[in-house]
This record gives sequence, structure tokens and C-alpha cells, in this order.
Amino acid sequence: MTTVSPGERLGLPCPACSPDLETVHEVLKDGGQVTVRCTECDHVHKEQLPEETTVPRDVVVSQDGESFTARVDVPEDEQLAVGEEFLLETEEAVVTARITSLETDEGREDDAPVDAVETIWSRAVGNVAVNVTMHPKDGRHDETESFKLQVPGDYEFRVGETEAFGDEEFTVEGLHIRDDAHGYDFDKLDYEGDSAVAKDINRLYVRDESTTAWSAW
Repeated sequence: MTTVSPGERLGLPCPACSPDLETVHEVLKDGGQVTVRCTECDHVHKEQLPEETTVPRDVVVSQDGESFTARVDVPEDEQLAVGEEFLLETEEAVVTARITSLETDEGREDDAPVDAVETIWSRAVGNVAVNVTMHPKDGRHDETESFKLQVPGDYEFRVGETEAFGDEEFTVEGLHIRDDAHGYDFDKLDYEGDSAVAKDINRLYVRDESTTAWSAW
């Protein structure tokens, strides 16, 4: 049985707000079934923690053009794959990361058993920077502006909808999907109603709605 203590934090699915993905939980009471509280929605529930043997692995996490290295304990019978997400606890913060590549003796792989993996390459997806290419509202594409938006990883963008962030207001016209994202039929989504969450988006293509004329760059 995995041993935990009150106040300790665990990555567990939350039956109230996140049944399919792990969120950070605080242990309230130990025992045969531990009582935990989801830090996202404050839902309190009991969990039976199974006995688990883990192996340490190096993990590299990239975020906003920078990266850091840490160690993560992975269940020894785990099969790892690009696109999977996990919680990484460091002294500074708890980071939600997505696997982007697995380094093995054979080179970089998209999936591999943990015993074959030397380093897990990943990127932080809790909060992400989305690249934006914006053209004037008159439809011209020869004059564009590029910038980055900092948004929660689960923030949804939808083609045809107008968004406002500070001084920027724009209508989404296209979404370019990242290579490590799954569940999309195409790399480029540009039909009315197509949508994706920010952590899956490599670039947004948008039409400016905040100004009527652009100055020369």
C-alpha cells in the first residue's frame, strides 16, 4: 500500500471536476482509504491507493522558451507515449506537463516502456503561450502582426468566435494543431465552429477587430 501523510499532495482523478485527468489533491486523512480534497474544486472524497513500485526517471520540461530538469517517479510497468500528461511536483511548483518525446538507447521514440526510457521530454501545459498571427479587419493578409497570448492550457478557442484580451480584440479564423495533440482530424482547423484548447494549439490565425486602420510597421 502506498503510504501518505495528511498535508501531502497527490495527483489523482477528481470525480467531481476531472474524472479523466489527474488534478492535485491534498491528503486530509490517511488510513486504509485516504480522504483527499481536490485543490481545483474542493471536492472531498476517499481513495484506495494501490501498492505501487516506481522507478526514477529524468524529465525535461520546457515552458515559454526555457526549460528545467527534474526527477519523476514512474510506475515500473508503465507504457509511456507522446501526448500523455502528468503532474510533476518540484520545490517551486506543481506543473502539469505533456510528453513530447521519449529518449531511449535507440534514440527518440513516440512510445516506450518506462524501463527503456532514459529521459522524458515534455512541455508545461497548465498555462501556455499561444502564437497568434493577426491580419487587419479589411481582409488584407500582406500586413500581419504576430504576438503571444498567455492563457490557461484548457482555454478553448473556436473558429468564428470573437475574443478580447486586454487591448486586443479579434475573431478566430483558423487553428494550427500541435504535433503532440491527439483527437483532431486535421492539423489545420478553419471551419466555422471548429475548436481546440490552448495547450493543443501551435498557432492561432485571427482577424483584428480592435482597429479600423493599421499603421506602417
